[in-house]
Amino acid sequence: MQQAAKTARDVPSLPWLIILCGGLIAAMTFGPRSAMGFFQLPMLAEKGWDRTTFGLAMAFQNLAWGLGTPIFGALADRFGTWRVLALSGVMYAAGLIVMANAETATGLYIGGGVLVGLGIASGSFGIVLAAFARNVAPERRSLAFGIGTAAGSAGMFIFAPLSQGLIDAYGWYDSLLVLSAIMLVIPVLAIPLRGNSSSGTQRQTDIAQSAGEALREAVGHRSYLLLVSGFFVCGFQVAFITAHFPAYIADIGIQARYAVIALALIGFFNIIGSLASGVIGQRYSKPMFLVWIYIGRSIVVTAFLLLPQTPASVIVFAVVMGLLWLSTVPPTNALVAIMFGTRHLGMLGGLVFLSHQIGSFLGVWLGGFLYDLYGSYDSVWWLGVALGLFAAVVHWPIHEAPVERPRLAAAE
Repeated sequence: MQQAAKTARDVPSLPWLIILCGGLIAAMTFGPRSAMGFFQLPMLAEKGWDRTTFGLAMAFQNLAWGLGTPIFGALADRFGTWRVLALSGVMYAAGLIVMANAETATGLYIGGGVLVGLGIASGSFGIVLAAFARNVAPERRSLAFGIGTAAGSAGMFIFAPLSQGLIDAYGWYDSLLVLSAIMLVIPVLAIPLRGNSSSGTQRQTDIAQSAGEALREAVGHRSYLLLVSGFFVCGFQVAFITAHFPAYIADIGIQARYAVIALALIGFFNIIGSLASGVIGQRYSKPMFLVWIYIGRSIVVTAFLLLPQTPASVIVFAVVMGLLWLSTVPPTNALVAIMFGTRHLGMLGGLVFLSHQIGSFLGVWLGGFLYDLYGSYDSVWWLGVALGLFAAVVHWPIHEAPVERPRLAAAE
């Protein structure tokens, strides 16, 4: 116990080099995929594909992201964060190159879908925030998660106008190649995030469990299952908007530049919302905070659909939605760490995120499919509103407490 206390004192509560590099990685992995919607119309115009084809590619991307996150999280927990993050940069770059050179829909699915999705998965919030959790004192963890999430939000703020500017100047093909080259910086930035589940300030306090034991414990825990089901909704809502909002703006007769402004504003106010979420989650009930976030999203979308849709309403929608965009991530990951500790946080947080990405898959795919079927995105918007209310209900009974381990307590 004395050794554990000494270790905690010797390590700063906020290791800024790790947070800085992890934040830059989060920005770089989250940024380009947030700008994929800008590539939809120019690619489809040149290739002759329909929106269902592009939507399905982005759906595959989100599904690969979700399926890969718990796997890469477990690999990072065991073999080290740096190795997994380095792999992220390589796969992400390769995926963008394949996407740029795709001559068939299958090539688009493999490159922009599977490879980019796996690249995001191996460099995702789950990997980065697990590294933060192992190196930050528990009482500062929610704040660190907020900073990391805000950095990812900054990626959206930066890459939305950057991608559209590159497309306007050089075309969609060369823009994808530029983004690919940027991804190769990730392995260098990942060097300070070396270490695995045996590293960091929490290694003395987490109990010894195998990955299988941790997984069985989690799937038998009611609050964890509720958290998993609720995070599905977050993915559905944000992925649909990310992939289809630029096209939606064009459909309702608003100039395309407002889509760029809107996604940039979502990214900017996402930074504020994520930082605020980290602070609020440190002080108040995380489950109840999540309840209000999902209710807020449903109210915002309802107002946007029912009120007159103008450039001003697009901007207001972007600002408010930006505050609620990734504000779910810090309290969600913090709840997993509270329930089970940090030893297998990469894997268990990754499984929660898998649910998020299954929702993302459906949000992106249904967006394209139902548009081609009905000529409108309205049905998907309203489905998102209903799901937001469902998420509020399932987060309400979540208990913010460590899982009870009577057998282990008796053994001690």
